[in-house]
Amino acid sequence: MLDCESIGYPGAPPALRQPTLTLRHGERVAVLGGNGAGKTALLKALVGLLPARGGSVQIAGIDVRGEPARAVSAGAGLVFQNPDDQLFGATVWEDALFGPHNQGLAPDESARRVEQALSELGILQLRDRPIDALSFGEKKRASLAGVLAMRPSLLLLDEPTAGLDPQGELSFIELIERSSGPGRATLLLATHAVDLVPLFAERVILLADRRIVADGPAREIFAQGELLRSASLRAPWAAELWLRLHERAPAGNATRAARLPLTLADAAERFRLRSDAEARPA
Repeated sequence: MLDCESIGYPGAPPALRQPTLTLRHGERVAVLGGNGAGKTALLKALVGLLPARGGSVQIAGIDVRGEPARAVSAGAGLVFQNPDDQLFGATVWEDALFGPHNQGLAPDESARRVEQALSELGILQLRDRPIDALSFGEKKRASLAGVLAMRPSLLLLDEPTAGLDPQGELSFIELIERSSGPGRATLLLATHAVDLVPLFAERVILLADRRIVADGPAREIFAQGELLRSASLRAPWAAELWLRLHERAPAGNATRAARLPLTLADAAERFRLRSDAEARPA
């Protein structure tokens, strides 16, 4: 899908060097990295908003390098980190209607898609609300609704939970889960919220020093403490606790990864199994 020498504007230092990325249909993938690692640059390059030098960017076999309109036609939809950078309609309904209308859909079909997207995101009651009258969380949902109404095959989200309270974060992740995955859109979500990643992603792409330094199953990536620290990140707290309790246990990376819990529910189950095993008669 993406294979180039660098991503960045002419005359400026590269935002990302030698990125190579291929996504499988229906995958849910997290792009992790600290501030300035190149997460946003990667997403923008995939929709033609940031130049990719010396290579190709393809969506569904279509070269979209430097062509945002072509990327959208090929099925890409990007939700920006700041909803104020994306929302421009007078009301929630008018803003969400813009995408389907410009896809050339009939008015009835456009309206049907917008109503469905607003309903799925729980904001249909806000359809006539002026954009300026929305809360920050409502703006986040309205931004996503406008993209979902276009039925993208590739959904790109840049820090979608930034600025939300803890309950809002979980609620937004649940919305994303329902909007992507097998049979629906492929998801590429850029974030540094490591505790949320296991709730939606099986695969992690790790960025550091403006390069892709790791790409693999989430459990394997989160088992590599030194690599995470080099990217100014950590493992989810459930994994951190487990690793510290077992840091003296002799085990290779593969064994640690296989046993590593990534969520509180997973950790509770691991501790229960261990307690049961210790309670059995010798």
